[in-house]
This record gives sequence, structure tokens and C-alpha cells, in this order.
Amino acid sequence: MRRFNLLMFAAVTFMMYAPCLQGQGGITSFDPPDAGTGSFEGTFPQQITAAGTIVGYYRDSNFMNHGFVRSVQGQFTTIDVPGAGPQGTRAWGITQARVVGDYRDINRVSHGFVRGPDGTITTFDVPGAGSNRGQGTFPAAINAGGTISGNYLDADGAGHGFVRAGDGTITSFDPEGSAYTDRDTEGINSAGTVAIPYFDSNFVVHGAVRAADGTITTFDVPGAAGTITQAINVRGTILGVYADPNNVNHGFLRARDGTITTFDVSEAGTDPFQGTIPCCANPSNATTGQYLDSSFVGHGFVRAADGTIVTFDAPGAGSGGTNPISISPSGVVTGWYVDSNSVFHGFVGKP
Repeated sequence: MRRFNLLMFAAVTFMMYAPCLQGQGGITSFDPPDAGTGSFEGTFPQQITAAGTIVGYYRDSNFMNHGFVRSVQGQFTTIDVPGAGPQGTRAWGITQARVVGDYRDINRVSHGFVRGPDGTITTFDVPGAGSNRGQGTFPAAINAGGTISGNYLDADGAGHGFVRAGDGTITSFDPEGSAYTDRDTEGINSAGTVAIPYFDSNFVVHGAVRAADGTITTFDVPGAAGTITQAINVRGTILGVYADPNNVNHGFLRARDGTITTFDVSEAGTDPFQGTIPCCANPSNATTGQYLDSSFVGHGFVRAADGTIVTFDAPGAGSGGTNPISISPSGVVTGWYVDSNSVFHGFVGKP
């Protein structure tokens, strides 16, 4: 399980109830050649680079995961870690042609990997990671210096954060008061600063930021019932989502000095588990993500640094809607959509 947070119910709900969406120009869909075409199979992009390279994973017709890298020309390279079991390999992040991800062994224990520019794969485990089913090491992101962030589950199933330096040195950490440290998609920037959510003993979620020197600062959006960090960019701006006391989702940006700006897509619903769910921000603080409208229909949005918001739907989106997951410095967005047969497809473009 990659993440358990306040958005889980919203994600499940719109998967079940979202009606067919109409696409618009500027968006191209894609799938690796071996991606499955059955229900809940298909393509799951995770990150796009400044050059337009996309990393992610796809699920084949046997429901096995495989990592992939898609070049800007549309060529695919598949990544399978030797020793991966039936659940296969998932790629989460890329920088300097190095790919980070995880794979599950035959006992369904998770392990981390780094794939170098020459295709060499190095696997790793955080000391203290559990060795039972569903436990192990879960990398999330990699920066230009080769530092990896993520979390691991110990033998008791408790989550802890970690960073792995380029030389392989691993340091684990937990914010003060944490009962479970989670991870997110793009949780580390070029300075080695990590943004990560954590849960306290009452299972309330809070935001945290860890500097490269190990200093951890925790924070909450004022008035929030829960604060979830989603990403951090080169400016040190943290993007995330918070739930208000009525469990409606809203977006926020937290500047490096701690100043918090909140925002909502005007078309977003205002009932519990609806609202605005940003996922990431590029170096200019342009953000993308998803919003759920008053009928629990999922749509994509891009918010410019000046606050202007453009909404969009991927062509061919059906019962599962549109889910942006990454935005490049030039504003190109990638993510996935679900068609009327519950098959996942990747998309890329500039809305």
C-alpha cells in the first residue's frame, strides 16, 4: 500500500461513480506495448522531467507490474528487477537518468532499487525494515544528487521515514510525536530537503519538512483537521492538501519561510471528501492535481503561480476520471485516466 490518508475514500468514491468525461486538445494518451487491457490493468505514470521523459509502471494482462521509462519521442524501456515476485516492479522517480522504485519478492516483501544510466540495477533495504508480507522498504523520490527519500515498515508494521545518500548511506527519521511516518511521490528537492506526512497516536495527519542536516519542522494548515504534504520543489515550496472540519479537501502552498497560501478550484465540490487535491508543483510554483466536483467526478487542473486555474479532462476518460500526477518546469503534465472499461492509460500534454 503506497499511501493511507484522508484522500483514500475520495479516490475510491470517484472511481465508482465518475461519469464519462469529454477530452480536450493538447493532451495525448499513451500505453507501453505490453500494458494490460483488462479492468484495473494498464499504465500508471509517476513523474515527468524537464526534458519530457516520463517514468512510471504498467500492469500487464497477468496483473504483474513492470517499471517503464518513456522518452520524449514516445519510446519505452521496461524495468524488471531480478528476483521480483508476482507483484513485480514499480518505478516512482527519475533524475539524471537514474530511476528509483520498489519491487516485491515472492513473499510480497518490498525492497528498493536504483537503476543507473547504463541499466545497472542496485537493490537496497533500510536497516530495521520488516520482512513479513506487506512490510519492507518503499522509496518515493530521488534528487539530482542521488539522494532517495521514502519510508519503511518495521516488523510491527509501523512506518518510518528514511533518506539514502548517493553513496548508499541510509538514515532513518521520524517527526516528534509520530506514530506512523508516510511518504509521497515527489518528497525531496535538490537541496536534500524532504517533505513528508506523518500520523500521530490519534491517527491525525500532519505535515513535516526535514532539512538536509536532519532538522525536522512540523506544521499544520490553520484550522485543518488534517494536513498532508504531497511534494516539495527547488524553491522549498511544499504543496499539499488539507481537510477542513467537514472533511472537504483544499489545496495549500507552504513557502520556505513557513507562509501558507490555500486555494480551491472553483468547480470543486464542497461536500465531505470532495474538493481540491493538488499533487505537485514545478520550479515556478505552477501546480497540478485533481478536483472532485459535486457529483464526485474527478477532473484535472493546473494552477499558475499567479493563481489562475485551468481545468481539463483527458480524452477517453470514462468511469475513473482524470488524475494528473506530475508537472514539468515548462508546464507539461502527465498522469493517468480510466476509461469506461476501468482500464488505466497514461496521458501527457499541456492543458
